[in-house]
Amino acid sequence: MTVAVRSFAKINLGLYIGAARADGYHDLRTVYQTIALHDVIRVSVERGSRIEVLCKDPRVPLDSSNTCYRIAERVLDELGAKSKVSIEIEKRLPVQGGVGAASSNAVATLVALERALKKKLSGDARLRIAAAVGSDLPLFLVGGTVLGVGRGEEVYPLLDLPSVSMVVVTPEIGVSTPKAFADWDALMPQDKTTELRSAGQPGAAVPTQLTQPLASDRLLEVGRVLSAWLSSLPNTGASAKGGSRAGNLLSDLVRTGIENDFERVVFPKYPELRDIKGELERAGSRYASLSGSGSTLYGLFRSPAEAAKAARRLRKQGLKAVATRTLTRQKYWKQSLVASR
Repeated sequence: MTVAVRSFAKINLGLYIGAARADGYHDLRTVYQTIALHDVIRVSVERGSRIEVLCKDPRVPLDSSNTCYRIAERVLDELGAKSKVSIEIEKRLPVQGGVGAASSNAVATLVALERALKKKLSGDARLRIAAAVGSDLPLFLVGGTVLGVGRGEEVYPLLDLPSVSMVVVTPEIGVSTPKAFADWDALMPQDKTTELRSAGQPGAAVPTQLTQPLASDRLLEVGRVLSAWLSSLPNTGASAKGGSRAGNLLSDLVRTGIENDFERVVFPKYPELRDIKGELERAGSRYASLSGSGSTLYGLFRSPAEAAKAARRLRKQGLKAVATRTLTRQKYWKQSLVASR
C-alpha cells in the first residue's frame, strides 16, 4: 500500500533567541504558522526489514541521516512492526530554506507510515518521537498557528490566525542553522562573573559589574510582547471567515516590532537577503521577514490580488517568488492526505 501526504511548510512570525543552554541548545520564543506550499511524501510498505529513501533532488540525503529515515526507524520500533519501508520525497520546498521542509517531511512520513501499516501511535508517542528527531518537528503534529518555546520543540496550539495572503521568496542560498546560532552566540555579550568565597557560600559566583539585559532577559520581555499581541486576538472563530482581522494582524506586527533575531547575523553574511526583504516591502508587503534562519523570506499582504501582483513584480527582477497563503489548523489536516493506492 502506498500513502501520499502533503508536507506543508511553515514560517516564523517572530523568532527570539535566548542564551545557549547547558545541553547546547538555545531557548527560543516563536510563533509558527503553517502555509500552503508543500512537498509530497509517498510511503509504501511491503514484506522485508529495511528502510529506503528516494528523492531526485541531489541535495537531499538518502541515508540514515535523513529525517524521514530516522523517524520511520523510530515509528517501526515503537509499533513493534517489521516491514520494508520505501519513502519517496517529491521535492518542491527549498533545502536549508528556513521553512521546516526536512522536519515537515519527517512528520508527513510518520503520518503516512501509520496509515500504510494501519496502526496508530498515541499522541504522546508521536510528540516524543518527533521531538527526539528534531526541534521543530512537533509543530507539524499541530498545524495552524502554534507557539514554540524551549528549543522550539515545546509547542502549544494557539487560536488560529485567519488565512493571510503572502509572497514567499526562495533564494538559491543554503543557510546553516548551527552556523547561524554560532554567529548569534558570538554577537551576544556574555555575563562576566567572578568567584567569591564567603561564609555559607563557598565558590558562589556573582556579577563583577552591572550588565545590560542579556539574551535570557530578552526572552522575558519578548514573552510579554507576544502575550499582549496574542491576547488581542478575538476569542471566537468568527474572524477566520473574513479579512478584517488579517489586516489588523499586519498592523499589529508592525506596531509591536516583532522580528526574527536571525536577521541580525544572517543579513551581514548574505546582504542579498536583506535586499530581498527590502524588495518585498517596496512591493507592498505590510510585514516582511526572514523565516527561521533563512534563506527563505516572506511578505504578508492584504489580499490575494496584492500578493499575486507583488510576486509578478519580484519574478521580473529574477527572484523565485510565489504567491500563497497561510493555512489554518483545520485546512492543514484536511488538505494533508493526497491519496492512497
